Amino acid sequence: MVLEKVIKIVAEHLEMDESKITAETTLADLGVDSLDTVEILMEMEDEFGITIDPGDVHVEKVGELADYIASVMDK
Repeated sequence: MVLEKVIKIVAEHLEMDESKITAETTLADLGVDSLDTVEILMEMEDEFGITIDPGDVHVEKVGELADYIASVMDK
């Protein structure tokens, strides 16, 4: 469930088709830069009702981002 929401948010932010993004897709492959990363994390905070410290997020793949968010939600 978290992964599907993360994919949807990333796809909407980048204005692309969700079907082109999987858990193994890297953010670099999607052309995500540092500004995109901050904006996506802010969208994740709003969607999941969590607080994310950008300094704590060290992920390369969309699936890793979903795992990180799930771990924050479990706290």
